[in-house]
Amino acid sequence: MAALCLVAACTQNEVILPGEREPIRAEEASLAPETAPADALALPAVQRNASWLQGHGTPATRTDHPAFGSAPRTLWTAPIGKGDTRKLRITADPVIADGRIFTLDSEALVSATSTGGETLWTRNLAPARDGAGQGSGGGLAIGGGRLYVTSGYGTVTALDPASGAEIWSQKLQASGTAAPSYDGEIVYLVAGDRTAWALEADTGRIRWQIDGLEDVNNVHGGPAPAVTDQFVIFGYGSGDVQGAFKKGGLRMWNATLAGNRNGFAINRVSDITGDPVVVGDTVYVSNHSGRLVALNAVSGSRKWTVRDAALQPVWVSGGAVFFISDRNALKRVNVSDGAEVWSVELPGYTTQRPRKRDEIHGNYGPILAGGRLYVAGGDGRLRAFDPDSGALLGTAGIPGGATTNPVVAGGVMYIVTKNGQLQALGG
Repeated sequence: MAALCLVAACTQNEVILPGEREPIRAEEASLAPETAPADALALPAVQRNASWLQGHGTPATRTDHPAFGSAPRTLWTAPIGKGDTRKLRITADPVIADGRIFTLDSEALVSATSTGGETLWTRNLAPARDGAGQGSGGGLAIGGGRLYVTSGYGTVTALDPASGAEIWSQKLQASGTAAPSYDGEIVYLVAGDRTAWALEADTGRIRWQIDGLEDVNNVHGGPAPAVTDQFVIFGYGSGDVQGAFKKGGLRMWNATLAGNRNGFAINRVSDITGDPVVVGDTVYVSNHSGRLVALNAVSGSRKWTVRDAALQPVWVSGGAVFFISDRNALKRVNVSDGAEVWSVELPGYTTQRPRKRDEIHGNYGPILAGGRLYVAGGDGRLRAFDPDSGALLGTAGIPGGATTNPVVAGGVMYIVTKNGQLQALGG
C-alpha cells in the first residue's frame, strides 16, 4: 500500500509558483559573461617602418601601427635551418634591419636572408663540444650595429649583421632561451628564468645582475625585458615582475602575478610568458596560468587584473588591449579597466576526438597592421580580424603552420613556420 501511494504521488502535477526566478546565491548572477561597454577605439595612423629591431614591449623601437596590405599573399619562402621537433622548438621572432631578416632555428643556427628571399649567411652557435640538438630556443635583437643572439646553450653572442662574424660572446651560467632587449649601450636579458643580466653592448662585459626567485615549472623560451627612459622591466619564471633602474640595476619595485583561473585552469605554471609591454605609464604583463595585469610602470602598483592568460605579448592600441588567451581566443579588453569587449574563438585542439586531444594548434600574435588584427596559426592559416568588432575579415595560407609571432617591415609580413621556413607575405 505504501508503494502504491508513492507511485500515485508521482503522477500529481507539480505546482509552479508565480514570480521571477532568481539564483540561490546572488553572486551567481555575476558569473554570466557580459559584454562591457567599449572604450572608444582610435587607432594611430599607419606608419611604413623599414625595420623591426626587437620585441615590441620597448616603446623606443616599437611601430604602433605598421603599414600592410589588406589581401596578403605569399611572396616567397626561404629555408632557415631545422624546424620544430618533439624536443626542439623555434622560439625567436624574426628581426629586421638594413634589408636583412635575421632568424634563429631550433638548433642555434642564425641566418640572414635578403628581402628578396636569398640566404646571405648562416652561423651555427652550438659549441663544438655539444652535439646537434643538445640545446634549443633563444631570441634576437638588433642595435648599435650588432645582432644579439641568446641560445639554449647558455650564451649571448654579438654578431656582425653584414657578415655573421662573431664580435663577442658571454656565458650566462644558465639557459639563454629568453629574448634580449637592446637600449643604448646595454643589452638586457633574463637567463634561466631567474637572473636578470645587463651587458655592455660593445664588449659583452657584465654591467650588473639581479637574482630572482627560482622556479622549476617554466615554459620553453622567455619574455624579453621592456625598457623605458629610466627603467628596465623583467619577467621571471616564478611569476614575479621587477622594475629596476637601467643604468645601475637598483631595484625599484616587485610585483607577483599569483593565482590561477578559478573553475577552468589549463595549467599551474606561474612563468611570465606574456612579455612586459610598456605603453605610457602602464606595463601590461601576463603569466601562463590565468592572469593578465596592468601595472604602474614607475611604482609597480596594480591597476587592474584580467582572469585570462596572454601567452604572447599583448598589443595595445587606440584604447584597447588585444591578446590571445591560453584558451585559444583572441580578445579585446579596455585599457581603462580591463573589461572584456569581445572574444573570438581560434582553432584549438588538432583533433575533435575527445580521447585524442593531447595537442593544440599554436596561435601567434596579434599584430595590428594596415588597420587589421592579424593572428598567425599553427594550423597553416593567417587570419585577419576587425579590431573594432572582432569579425573575421579574411584568411591566407601559411604552408607548414606558424611557430613565431608575425612581424612587419617595409609593408611585408614575415613569419617563421614549424618546418623551418621563413615566409614573406605582401598585400
